[in-house]
Formats: sequence, C-alpha cells, structure tokens
Amino acid sequence: MTDRLDNDYDVVVIGGGAAGLNGALTLARARRTVAVIDDGRPRNAPATGVHGLLAREGMPPTELLRRGQDEARGYGAHLITGQVRAAFRHDDGFTVELADDRTTRARRLLVTTGLVDELPDIPGLRHQWGHDVVHCPYCHGWEVRDQAIGVLATSPMSVHQALLFRQWSADITFFTHTMAPPTPEEAEQLTARGITMVDGEVAALETTDGHIRGVRLHNGTVVPRQIIAVATHMVARAAFLSPLGLHTTPHPSGMGQYIACDATGRSDVPGVWVAGNITDMSAQVGAAAAAGAAAAAQINADLITAQTRLAVTAHRAALAAASAAER
Repeated sequence: MTDRLDNDYDVVVIGGGAAGLNGALTLARARRTVAVIDDGRPRNAPATGVHGLLAREGMPPTELLRRGQDEARGYGAHLITGQVRAAFRHDDGFTVELADDRTTRARRLLVTTGLVDELPDIPGLRHQWGHDVVHCPYCHGWEVRDQAIGVLATSPMSVHQALLFRQWSADITFFTHTMAPPTPEEAEQLTARGITMVDGEVAALETTDGHIRGVRLHNGTVVPRQIIAVATHMVARAAFLSPLGLHTTPHPSGMGQYIACDATGRSDVPGVWVAGNITDMSAQVGAAAAAGAAAAAQINADLITAQTRLAVTAHRAALAAASAAER
C-alpha cells in the first residue's frame, strides 16, 4: 500500500478486500481517478486459504489481496493504508475523513468494508476461530469432512447450518446452547438426517495440543468433538457512514446488521454504492469481487450521465450565446 492521498478523486473506495479491489480495478480501467482506503484488517485473516474461487483455489488470503492490489495499482489506483473516521456530504460529492485527520474528496463512494464477526463469549471459541471453529461449509466443509462436528446454536440459521454440514460429515451434533429448542419440524429434520441433539448451555471448548477435543456443558459433561461450527452475529462495518444518514438495519435472515441496497448496489444515499459482505452477508470471495465490479460499472455509468448532463447544459449555453451575438 502507499500513503499517497490526493485532494480529490472521481471515486473513493472504502475497504480493500475482494469487492473493493475489484471495484477499483474496474473503475481505474475506465480511466477514473480512484483511491482505495483500507485499514489492513481483513475479515478472512485467520483463514489459511480462499476456497470456491476458480483458478485461485486454496490461495492464502494475503496473497490474493497482494495480487489484487498490484493489479489495481497498475491501472493508476491509489492504495491508502488508513481508517475512515467519517464521510460527509460536500457540494455534489463527499469529503472522506481519516482517523489520522487526512481528508480527501470524492464525487462518488463505493463502500466495501465488510463485516465483523461477533462470537459467543465461550472460552476457547475465539482462539480457535478460523481453524477448528468454522462457520461456512462452502468455505471449510471439504477441509473438515468426515470429522466429528458440533454445531453451536447461536442464531435462527443454526438448524440450517447443521443440515448443511451434514453433507460433509455423518457425525454431527447439534448443541441447543442458550437458544430455544428446535421446532418439532426442525427436530424431525435433524433426527431424520442422523444429527444428535444435545440440550444445555455450553460452558467451554476443551482443547489438547492446540486442537479441540470436546465441548464441555455447564453440568460438566464433555461431548467429544473435533470441529465446531458456529453462526456468528455479523455486523457491517459502517459507523463512519452515520453523518450521511446511512445506517445498518437488521438482515431479514436474522444473521446480523447490514446496509441495504438495490440490485445495482446503490444505497439509500445518492452517490453511495455498497458491495460485498457489507450488504450481501453470505457472499463468498468470488461473489463479493463480482459485486464490486458490477457496482463500479454502475458508478461509472452514473458519472457519465452527470458529465453528459453538464456537457449538454454547456452546449446549449454556447449555442444561445452564439445566437444572441448574431442578433
């Protein structure tokens, strides 16, 4: 990354993950001036590899980002290490203020800051996050196949999560923890798929040599498990958008807080687009990158419309002035 930050840009991209970098690449190739501002805290940092991404299967997340940064920079995008403190409306564009008091202006914003995973306060869970504690079967299912998997009920999506992981292992245990017991229909589905249900609050994860060996309940019972799947409460990283009147809202699935947008990535605030996990909470890397490119194309089209409108106005004024001079 570089610390170079100019005074103004066509587009400032806030967030330098797959969605942000692919959006910046698309905009830079469209000959737009672009800055990507990122604080260097990728959500997938604990993961050893990116999965389900064609031609990049298993690539370490840091390597994927490095390549994306080089590609965006190669077309002229500026890559800024920093944290955005706030974004404000300024004339027909925006002022972006960083935590170190640097500022820049942008005609449009593309926000791709992603999510923060909030984990239950269970001893051992955070330490194993991204290793023996996983959340997405499409991201980790192959790597944990045929192991003893425990699914910790933490959200309305937990039963669905257990049924998904059953595709990768026949040894699944569903821990109700502090959630309400599954409905009769859900219990029937779990039983029919051979998923064991264990009632009672989980107290801690038991580990040996840095790996999970079981789940300890509050009554002292330890249920042997190797892998724990947990549906985190996901919260969009969007507090800096508050001065614009743009706030997170509860996701219809109950998974957490996100920024709503239309099918093009356009938010409720004119001139602000969002892409990636900040608005599509279940998107994998490939989908997030594609959304970044699609939003960038919409932003470029919007800028062209604005430029054309100004050009038409200037053209008409010139014709009127020429006509007046002839009279």
